Amino acid sequence: MKSLPTARVAQLLRAFRRRRVLVFGDVMLDQFVHGRVRRISPEAPVPVVEFERESFMPGGAANVARNLTSLGARAEMVGVIGRDAAGVQLRGLLEQHRVDCSALFPSQSRMTIKKTRIIAHQQQVARVDRERILPLTRHEHGRLWDAVSERLPGVDAVIVGDYGKGLVTQAFLDQLTMACRERGVWLSLDPKPIHALELGGLSLLTPNRKEAFELAGRVDDQRQANPLVDAPLLEVADCLLQKLKPALLLVTLGDQGMLLCQRGEPAVYIPTAAREVFDVSGAGDTVIGAFTLAVAAGASPLEAAILSNHAAGVVVGKFGTATVSPGELAARFRRSS
Repeated sequence: MKSLPTARVAQLLRAFRRRRVLVFGDVMLDQFVHGRVRRISPEAPVPVVEFERESFMPGGAANVARNLTSLGARAEMVGVIGRDAAGVQLRGLLEQHRVDCSALFPSQSRMTIKKTRIIAHQQQVARVDRERILPLTRHEHGRLWDAVSERLPGVDAVIVGDYGKGLVTQAFLDQLTMACRERGVWLSLDPKPIHALELGGLSLLTPNRKEAFELAGRVDDQRQANPLVDAPLLEVADCLLQKLKPALLLVTLGDQGMLLCQRGEPAVYIPTAAREVFDVSGAGDTVIGAFTLAVAAGASPLEAAILSNHAAGVVVGKFGTATVSPGELAARFRRSS
């Protein structure tokens, strides 16, 4: 099954409106500066980008929350911003997208993470990252945990957005995993191998191919056209299933689609649903958000994978850290049926 009946898609989309998802993790502000290049700088062999316009969007875990509300769900954001203009702007953008920001706390020591992408002729020329990665203070840890534990009883799922910026610690993740397990709450995480964490016992892990190989400690030196006969990839997936024991492992494969894996079951390959690819920024945020929301709405793992694959296919056809609406998703399934 590579698609879903339109009636089933409509049923799931209606159920999205009754779901509440908590997002915890590293939030950031994405800035896109658009311009055009007509000459090379006389000061250095670099292009001169003539400014035309700029836009701002929630990034990181904030983009996961924005994807959830765009699909009709209720999303609550738990995280830290700086006491700065970027933090004020990020909070405002999230509130415009109906994300509950009551647990998005300002920090005295941290700055709001801001990524500036320079775009010329629809191509990214450079990226400037403004960040200060600091460990959580005991007070910050306690305040964040209180916010999460207060909200857990009323949520259908939790998504951890770890971008290696210092918010997701082992102690916090262990507390969260135990609390979700005790309450039967679904817990999803998109891992970042650069940030070494013990990731055992989660409901869903969504690494891309590169991240999956790094998590397994393997070298990826070949790629097959058909992931189902890609022996190294299948071995890595089995290794992660045995080592980390997630309920589900979803390996995203870029232009190849995704691979859905469960212990004791053969891997299922879902080819890409993308028709045009303009920008892959934030596509992983869309995948983990749509998959988690679909499961919370009653979808099977395969249905959730197909739905999130189509959602990602929509956002990569847009510029920037984009989202997908229920109408866009429903229309995509109607065209593919």
